[in-house]
Formats: sequence, C-alpha cells, structure tokens
Amino acid sequence: MSRVALVTGGTRGIGAAVSRALKAAGYQVAASYAGNDAAAAAFTEETGIPAFKWDVADFEACKAGIAEVTATLGPIDILVNNAGITRDGMLHKMGPEQWHSVINTNLNSVFNMCRNVIEGMRERSFGRIICISSINGQKGQLGQTNYCAAKAGEIGFSKALAQENANKGITVNVICPGYIGTEMVKAVPQEVLEKRILPQIPVGRLGEPEEIARCVVFLAADEAAFITGSTLSVNGGQYIV
Repeated sequence: MSRVALVTGGTRGIGAAVSRALKAAGYQVAASYAGNDAAAAAFTEETGIPAFKWDVADFEACKAGIAEVTATLGPIDILVNNAGITRDGMLHKMGPEQWHSVINTNLNSVFNMCRNVIEGMRERSFGRIICISSINGQKGQLGQTNYCAAKAGEIGFSKALAQENANKGITVNVICPGYIGTEMVKAVPQEVLEKRILPQIPVGRLGEPEEIARCVVFLAADEAAFITGSTLSVNGGQYIV
C-alpha cells in the first residue's frame, strides 16, 4: 500500500505543486486548506486529491483534521508543512494582530501539525517531515519581522525535532525557497519585479512551484533516510550560506 502524504496549504501555489508531484510519485495525498472553498473544490476536481478544511493555527482543529485524513486514507507517513501567510509592515508600525496572526499560522502551525503526527510516526518507525520555510527566514527582509521570525523558527524547530527522532526512522528537513512564480509574487508590479527582484537572482528568473515540489519528492522518499536536520536552499543563487 502506498504511503500517505499530507500537505498543508496544499491546494494553491507551491502547496498545489507539491500535492500533484507527490501523487505523481505514487503517494496517497491529502491537501489541507484554510478558507478558499472554490479553489479547493477546483483543485480536487482537477487532480482527484481530497481537500480537507481546517485552520492550522488551531491545535484542536489540526488534531481533528489529521484524524479525518487518517480515517480516509490511513496513517500519515509524510507531512509537508507548507501553509503560510504574510502581514507585512515595518515593526514600528506593526500591530499585535499582524505579529500574532503570522506567528500562529506560519510557526505555531508547525508544532500543531507535528505534535499530532509524531507519536504515530514513532510507533511505526517511519516518517518524513518537510517544512517549507523561506529565503527570508535565512537572511531577513525589510518589513517582515513577523514572517522572518516565523520562518527562521521553522528551521530551528526542524533541527531539534530531527535530533529527537533520528533513531526512529523519522527525518525532518527544511526547504527554503527564494522568489517563486506564485500568484502572490506575480502580483508584484512588473517594474518592481524587473528592477528590484530579478537583478538579485543570479540565474535571472523566478523559480517555478514545480522546482520546489521536486525537492519535496526527493526528501520524502524512503531512500532519503540519511538526510535529516538539513536545510535545502532553492533560490537561484540569490542567497548562498
């Protein structure tokens, strides 16, 4: 029986590409989403991948959602923490809601999801947890103290969790995309894109969601068992650590 993969924020953008790629690789895939019912329905109709609605910032909602996915497809073997939002603003103008909403959705969600799958993975002696962080969690970005804190937090969280579970057949890794051609990035004015963003990227273009998805498929494989606690930077050479 094929392994079960769950992708949060899995019906749009990078998450949708990851969901499709995992299905193409032979996994049974479930995609969670937060609010866009029309997009989720269209995604399921197109791909046949079931979509489950819950708020990843809510621990009990995650617990219930994971139970529903498990009842539908079976125990979760691969978890891709992809869900995320932005609420940009300079810190001296940022309100508590802007801070907490991003921390809750982008970072606390990683705890909520991992905590509700980790015991089962340990019992079965297998698991793949992959967190989609960001180049801005590595280098910082003006106007994104909330987002950068959350994305940097994902990296530290993953390194610790990797150490805790390395002897249980569970790997925990991070992918840090650079600028990817999603709806959000493509909504940036063309002039800004051409003059301020693309010149920063040595390969001279935006990344494609499918390029992130291929990295996820690689890390999710049984054969990737010796890779854990690692951060894979996929940014066209924009930021080299």
